[in-house]
Amino acid sequence: MADSARADDLESFRQETRAWLEANCPPEMRTPMRSEKDVCWGGRNFVFSSDAQKQWLEVMAERGWTVPDWPAEYGGGGLSPAETKVLKQEMAALGCRVPLQSFGISMLGPALLKYGTEEQKQDHLPKIVRGEIRWCQGYSEPNAGSDLASLATSAQDKGDHYLVNGQKVWTSYADEADWIFCLTRTDTSQKQGGITFLLFDMESEGVSTRPIRLISGASPFCETFFDDVKVPKDQVLGEVNDGWSVAKYLLGHEREMISGMGGRSQGPSLPDYALGKLGVDEQGRLDDPVLRARIAMHEVRSHAFAAMSERFMDQLKAGKIHPAQPSMMKYYGTELNKDRHELLMAAGGSDALEWESEGSGEGKAARAWLRTKANSIEGGTSEIQLNIIAKRILELPEG
Repeated sequence: MADSARADDLESFRQETRAWLEANCPPEMRTPMRSEKDVCWGGRNFVFSSDAQKQWLEVMAERGWTVPDWPAEYGGGGLSPAETKVLKQEMAALGCRVPLQSFGISMLGPALLKYGTEEQKQDHLPKIVRGEIRWCQGYSEPNAGSDLASLATSAQDKGDHYLVNGQKVWTSYADEADWIFCLTRTDTSQKQGGITFLLFDMESEGVSTRPIRLISGASPFCETFFDDVKVPKDQVLGEVNDGWSVAKYLLGHEREMISGMGGRSQGPSLPDYALGKLGVDEQGRLDDPVLRARIAMHEVRSHAFAAMSERFMDQLKAGKIHPAQPSMMKYYGTELNKDRHELLMAAGGSDALEWESEGSGEGKAARAWLRTKANSIEGGTSEIQLNIIAKRILELPEG
């Protein structure tokens, strides 16, 4: 009887959610994103691409549905895992765009919920939910990439504040972010045990950024410099010299986010795109048997990964995942995303190689394909992830 009642409640929630989405999601927000410009990042200086984009963010944030599974007392939707899944299903069925993408949601927020003081949660989480603050991540340094714990950016104790000096690199969207969550060294006598996790405003005196141009022509990454930046001590997340614990927890969520690049909802349908480019044979099949087989295998793997991702998220929220499982998801998801763009390029033929014309969307396909090469590096290189999987999941011997 109890299970039946819960099923009835969930079905009622589904119907109410469907009706609300149909009434409140603007028609423009039910169309596929055309480019990076259609992504809503939020933040102090974010320029909305349309009134509909702004309206969609506002109505979803008001319900807490930009982050539906966060507690209501911090601005979230307060939904159960089952209700959150229903909401995502109904948004997908209606073709609703994600109202807000944010490193605050995908990375910092979970760490704040776990390690933050009540004051930090009340201060930062509602702003993240409403899209008022855009965050960036200060992790990698010129001499601390895969060996992140060797970082050297220093935070000197000055009594009521820390004085931060150093440099970060590959800081995604640092030039557009409002705040940064940053790993700093507060003790040089130990490696992992001398790291402190700080939060501070990117408009603080002494912070500067310099975009890095990639082979795709885009500049989503930056070099970030800190010169005598004052950070109040109440902006330490977790304990002083225990920032590595926060960093590892956050990395798990970052890898889960990156693995989502392999999801089936990203960009145009691969089979439809190929059919539009190559046409069909006498039997109505894609008129390229080799490419047809490759796409079919990719679709099978994509469906399997989607099912695994759903199971992974359920286990993650229940605290039941293996500590190394995010590495497995990150590796497979990024390889799947890279394979998808290889197939898009193959289906597009010579047209997909075009770089600058308006007809090609200024080389959209080629630039996106080149961008996927970074998937193997960001959030932990594929080689490092494979080592983690071999040691901690497969328990293979070293040597």
